[in-house]
Amino acid sequence: MLAIFSRALLVKKPLLNISFQRQARLIFPSMATFSTSSSPTTSSNPSTKRVGTHNGSFHCDEALGCFMIRLTHKFSSAQIVRTRDSQVLEKLDAVLDVGGVYDPIRTVMIITKKSLMRLLVMHLGKEIIAKELGVDEEHPGVQRLFLAIYKSFMEAIDAIDNGINQYDTNQPPKYVNNTHLSSRVGRLNLDWIDPDQSSEKENEAFESAMLLAGSEFLDSVCFHVRSWLPARSLVMECLAERQDINQSGEIKVLKRFCPDDRSKSWRVQAVSISPDIFESWKPLPTQWRGLRDDELSKLTGIPGCIFVHMSGFIGGNQSYEGALTMAKAALKL
Repeated sequence: MLAIFSRALLVKKPLLNISFQRQARLIFPSMATFSTSSSPTTSSNPSTKRVGTHNGSFHCDEALGCFMIRLTHKFSSAQIVRTRDSQVLEKLDAVLDVGGVYDPIRTVMIITKKSLMRLLVMHLGKEIIAKELGVDEEHPGVQRLFLAIYKSFMEAIDAIDNGINQYDTNQPPKYVNNTHLSSRVGRLNLDWIDPDQSSEKENEAFESAMLLAGSEFLDSVCFHVRSWLPARSLVMECLAERQDINQSGEIKVLKRFCPDDRSKSWRVQAVSISPDIFESWKPLPTQWRGLRDDELSKLTGIPGCIFVHMSGFIGGNQSYEGALTMAKAALKL
């Protein structure tokens, strides 16, 4: 199974009639006001919603959760109450990551495996994504987007918070990674040597954590809207037309590819067995691998060859016709 795509920018028309509403990286809803267990005052505005989460050391999941819930219409100006006092929590409109109860009627979230982010997506995901896109919740792209964003961005936050490894192993890691979002949020907690350990200082740190996690969430939404979803539509179009090129459907042509450079050449790429495995279903022929330019063209008998990677997963030709000929020849070898 081989895919052919152009390195030239051939996208000439919008693929989807949606656009990302936020034009800058750090445009957020007005930031929350805070109260704590020592000052759980009610809002001066009785219509203001109040969202609770625990005080003390914070993690990425509740920081992002508090940011996300304020992207919804109902909680857009909500006050954040940071406390573990059950009597205070009972009176709030929503509770995230604390309380020991899961009550979807009150939008109450409890820590369980893969809980907070999954529950937010389950109950609020479509509304948040649709609002950010400026489309109705029933738009077909909304369902695809919020599932993709959960899988690629949010699931890891829940897993890290609950101590779930990416894979089963009895071997120690070869390196330590403390650069991911959960680690960076964790470093915003007050340092033990900081002389000011007040709840006000802690809330300032939590607000910074909300901004950090929220900015990366919105970046993820932006990427999936502007790049991932249009790319998906190109792939689906390619799959629908696969038998137009080769009756077997084994050769697929991406005529409108979004490039990583501006060269005008074409590529022949073997399809990997799975997204996380480098091994290909049908790599390019062994005898072609590592060759370039005239040497490769002479061996294959195909003009315009540029290269074939040493692993055989990808090769290049100066023209579409040359790339298609390479793909057809590779299937026979």
